[in-house]
Amino acid sequence: MKRLKGRTALVTGAASGIGRATARRLAAEGAIVIISDIQQEAGEAAAAELREEGSTATFVQHDVTSEDGWKQVIDQVVAEHGKLDILVNNAGIGDSLPIEETDMKTWDRTIAVTQTSVFLGMKAAAEALKASGNGSVINISSIFGTSGGFGVSPAYHAAKGAVRLLTKTTALHWATEGVRVNSVHPGFIDTPILDQNRDEASMGAMVGTTPMGRLGKPEEIAAAIAFLASDDAAFVTGSELYVDGGFTAR
Repeated sequence: MKRLKGRTALVTGAASGIGRATARRLAAEGAIVIISDIQQEAGEAAAAELREEGSTATFVQHDVTSEDGWKQVIDQVVAEHGKLDILVNNAGIGDSLPIEETDMKTWDRTIAVTQTSVFLGMKAAAEALKASGNGSVINISSIFGTSGGFGVSPAYHAAKGAVRLLTKTTALHWATEGVRVNSVHPGFIDTPILDQNRDEASMGAMVGTTPMGRLGKPEEIAAAIAFLASDDAAFVTGSELYVDGGFTAR
């Protein structure tokens, strides 16, 4: 079913993991997809793969922490495609240490990429999204935007918690402007970001605290994002969709 036929979608951090799976799912639903990422080679490959599958997809190298960078990307999308209907703020990075060991460089970088980028993206895209008539923003938060998790990664938790509430306040502001804004909260998902935590103890902690007893798949997050982007979610705004195998139900 082509629920997004004729719509234009920008997905940040889409060279790999959840972002790449999201780009593929939105394309399969009929959307024109712009893949945004700082990683040029991987991003180009992701876009080329979608084109080989018959979809319309392009790549743009994009530093999501740059206000000027956001303006350039949005201007380019509108110039090339005439509009922007869907914005998926997926780009993000994490930290791993307890608060006593977290330095300012780590804190500032994590907040910039994971939190500030969402603010900059919605601000830059506001005019285009309002003009769309089908505007939908999906901000990728996390179970750690709601839960304290394992008591470490303070910058990541702070950033994802901020994304959760920034989503709600913007949803209220745009509620009568034709733009819906929702957040998706993945649990532990099997993506390359977990490669540094595939030791037995870490994997055991993640799987062991997930009631369904397994890691999630990027495609399962992408399916939730596609729903929120589509008219099937026409009366959904300011919501939190948890795709976490039951983690937050405990």
